[in-house]
Amino acid sequence: MMIDRKKFPLILSMIQPEPLPGSYRHENMSIGQISDQALKEAEMIMENGFDGFIIQNMNDMPIRQISSPEAIAYMTVIGERIRNHFPKAVMGVLVNWDGVAALAVADAIGADFVRVEHLFTGAEVTSAGLLQAQCCEIAALRKRIKTKIPVYADVYEVHGVPLGAKPIEDAAWESIHEAFADGLFIAGKTPEESIQMVKRARKRVGDAPIFLGGGSTGDNIEELLTYFDGVSVATWIKDGDMKNPVNPEKARIFIENARKGAEKRKKGESET
Repeated sequence: MMIDRKKFPLILSMIQPEPLPGSYRHENMSIGQISDQALKEAEMIMENGFDGFIIQNMNDMPIRQISSPEAIAYMTVIGERIRNHFPKAVMGVLVNWDGVAALAVADAIGADFVRVEHLFTGAEVTSAGLLQAQCCEIAALRKRIKTKIPVYADVYEVHGVPLGAKPIEDAAWESIHEAFADGLFIAGKTPEESIQMVKRARKRVGDAPIFLGGGSTGDNIEELLTYFDGVSVATWIKDGDMKNPVNPEKARIFIENARKGAEKRKKGESET
């Protein structure tokens, strides 16, 4: 089911577990220990008033587009454990960089949506090489398993270099109307660029949810959430490095300012 629009804008945090067994940086932690730590991070996030989280195996990098079988299995274990503890929290799944794997995990654990960061449409050069659109494979899996899990797709993820880039409004329209994403993630290299991008995309995709894909801080989130339907924060509340644990004080500051932005947005909508 689609997320209730009455809950927008949503304020989410990333949960990025320790390197999973089989990945380059994994050392001695068992999947039980890794899931324990991820659960504690989820508890901290919810205690600070976030609406939910996106689980992502970011610490498995370097990684290619097609996920390994063990990563899918371990992400399912972690996701199911967190889901069971927080059944009412909004939960997304992002498997680096495999949207098909993410959809499989999300459907298995009953998540609320999937984020496809690299790559739903088009082609892109990243540190792992060339990534190509998975929209056809994702559509086929959705049809095959009859899942209702919404798919939210990044449009020109900021850390990749798109090949044959189109204007953001055209790329956003294609993601929704030709590749059948249910919502989008958009981010520029600066807050100002992010705002301009979402304004242009909004003209072509109407009420489709658009989340801020990156670049949010405690200082800018109040303004940004007047334009976006949600945000997923990681780096700022982890002291500038996604490999760090969540800093509780920064999480508190972020959520306070995000709530201010959410209230401004709702007030503006009620006056129009």
